[in-house]
Amino acid sequence: MSSTRVPAKQDALISAAWRRRLSATACALTLMAGFSSLPVRAQVAAEPAAARSYDIPAQPLANALRAFGRQSGLQVSLAAEAARGASSVAVSGRLTLDAALAQLLGGTGLSYRIDNGVVVVGDRLSAVPGGVAPTEGSTVIGEINVSGERPRASVSSVTIDAEELAARNPSSIADVFRDTAGISVGSSMPTSQKVFVNGLEETTLSVTIDGSRQNNRVFHHNATNLIDPQLLRSVTVDAGIAPADAGPGALAGSIAYETKAVKDLLSEDGFGGQVSGGYDSNSRTVTTGLGGWAMQDGFEFLGFVNYGKGENYEAGNGETVRGTETNLLSGLGKFAYEAESGDRFEISHERVRDDAERPYRANASVVTTGRAWEPRYRNYTLDRDNTVFTYTDTTPEGWWDPTIRLAYSHSAVETPIFFNDGSGNPASYAGQGESGSLNGRLQNRFSFENGDLVAGLDFYSDRIELDTARDAEDAAEKARNLGFYTQARLEPFEAMRLSFGGRADKQWFEGSTGQTWDHAGLSGNASVEYDLTSMLTAKVGASHVWAGIPLAEAFIMNPGWTYGAAGPEITTANNVVTGLEFHHNGFTAEASLFRSRIRDARVAKWAAASANQNYDVETRGFALGAGYDWITGFIKVKYAHVDAEIDGKPADSDTGNYLTTSVGDIIILSGGHTFADWGLTIGGDIEIAPEYQAGAATYRPYEVVNLYGEWKPERLPHMTLRAEVQNLFNETYASRATYGQEFGNVTPLHEQGRSFLFSVKATF
Repeated sequence: MSSTRVPAKQDALISAAWRRRLSATACALTLMAGFSSLPVRAQVAAEPAAARSYDIPAQPLANALRAFGRQSGLQVSLAAEAARGASSVAVSGRLTLDAALAQLLGGTGLSYRIDNGVVVVGDRLSAVPGGVAPTEGSTVIGEINVSGERPRASVSSVTIDAEELAARNPSSIADVFRDTAGISVGSSMPTSQKVFVNGLEETTLSVTIDGSRQNNRVFHHNATNLIDPQLLRSVTVDAGIAPADAGPGALAGSIAYETKAVKDLLSEDGFGGQVSGGYDSNSRTVTTGLGGWAMQDGFEFLGFVNYGKGENYEAGNGETVRGTETNLLSGLGKFAYEAESGDRFEISHERVRDDAERPYRANASVVTTGRAWEPRYRNYTLDRDNTVFTYTDTTPEGWWDPTIRLAYSHSAVETPIFFNDGSGNPASYAGQGESGSLNGRLQNRFSFENGDLVAGLDFYSDRIELDTARDAEDAAEKARNLGFYTQARLEPFEAMRLSFGGRADKQWFEGSTGQTWDHAGLSGNASVEYDLTSMLTAKVGASHVWAGIPLAEAFIMNPGWTYGAAGPEITTANNVVTGLEFHHNGFTAEASLFRSRIRDARVAKWAAASANQNYDVETRGFALGAGYDWITGFIKVKYAHVDAEIDGKPADSDTGNYLTTSVGDIIILSGGHTFADWGLTIGGDIEIAPEYQAGAATYRPYEVVNLYGEWKPERLPHMTLRAEVQNLFNETYASRATYGQEFGNVTPLHEQGRSFLFSVKATF
């Protein structure tokens, strides 16, 4: 693409518009401060004998107790050490407080007592004779099978669990990450959104869905991984430092998406279902969803289908952004059987399809190239599906704790390819780019008193190809990889968590010409957390990653490429992360520094001599955060600064396709509070992106405010009603990671202007 860079502008004075933005922020912060003052007011104590409706998915115990506090109307007091490594089972139905707590704490060995409306959860009871006796008024839950995550040094890990996803009610992947400052999402439409972690695009990370490798370099103008967030149960991001068992090619970390599971929805044999609907006033988009699940005698079934249909939306300036209509269909199906022996077999299939008119380049509103034969818009059909078979043992004994997984992921984009036929008028032929990955793993977890060690092997067989009506044969590249890995997660003593591991990979690469090369390499990682005090933890981690030869994009695939005798370069990366984290009585503060360097990152172009085109990429920066979390609410502020360079120069979004983009400074403020007696939750978030200059380019500032309210009527406990206003002040802007903002011949995709969203969900 031929691009003209916008020259930098030096502003000595703060504009009136910016002053208005700051005023709006102050107003919103005042509202947030109001949220934070709520918990100090008197809490209405719920009657222990009264039954309430509970809907708490299985999750880490600390998160489950927060959800219990919101739904019961009680405060919960819990020492962090007591919950470390423990997970809860799902709690669902109309239960008394004691019954709900017994179910929630079952298997943890934790005691509790209710005192003046406060649930005090005690320490784990000793399993040996002579252990500490329970205090008067406490209830002891017997030691059953404690299932929890082993010690892990998570120096750069972010997990968005089921509770957080429910609170955000995301309609796109951008909503999933919208209060995480270090994770940016470019573009305003799901069909072209890409995720950037610390400034690095998701194809530089190991991305999995339900453990299945995603290999989706189809078309750089489209989303890398189109996902319906309504199907997700959790997302875990390891920024920079990925463990060895995250999979091959984790140059700058990993993203693990997990979809909904029956055991998140049922705690015992039975069945249930869900009906949902929503409306977006700006684009007049209507969404509908149906779901059903059942569990009986070890058999489990789950099915979801969602459909959204709407018109083009208006940006903040009132202009209709053509090519942004919604026509999205998604579905998820799972079937599992778990024997009394603990042997569990599960197969799942997930699919999402987007089919609508889009801008000619789907991630930019207009790109002026002087090519009269290129139309402004064309139809894109994007399909992605993911099939996974998994075997696990849910009651492992000794050193036998296996996982066997076999999966296939596939992504395809179909769109007309236009060319100049000599007449100056548009001429086209059909084109379809596809990527596919057959992948799997065989591993075992060895448990020790102070942690565990995972060892195994994984493989992938990837193919990316372009099929057109003009060419007799497909153009394709292939890669196969076999990897052996081990990762230890240990707690050598109470104040320290260690994680370290390595991989050995062997790759076989085949170019579009049929030439083949094979290479092998080693990767390693190490992370440590150390509690300097009971409130302050220091973290540090480093990794070296060998990724082999990345496959090229489908839509630039050329059967006439000149690879040379040696073939493409091997891509490697080095990452460093360090930080501090403070926790005390609900208050948190954190600070971290990071740097990632990727050497010989491959971004091939269509020209015959460009098959081996490589760049050296570096991102570096820091993140700060602070917050206060009480049982019925929270308030947080996060700030991230990211600088990105390609071959030593500030990155731009065109050279950085599949690599990186300029981010600069992002500030996120978020807060929320639940009035348990009313069944009402209110909250909101603010994203502030100050003006940022990278080389000769200047990125415009923006400030966006979103608010929401959610009501669960006491008389209709299975009903959830929600109202939101997004982009409250009708800002005209493109999100910082959106393509083309630094080029004078590109009109980027502006985000949706002010919009009112209404949704309803009924679960039975």
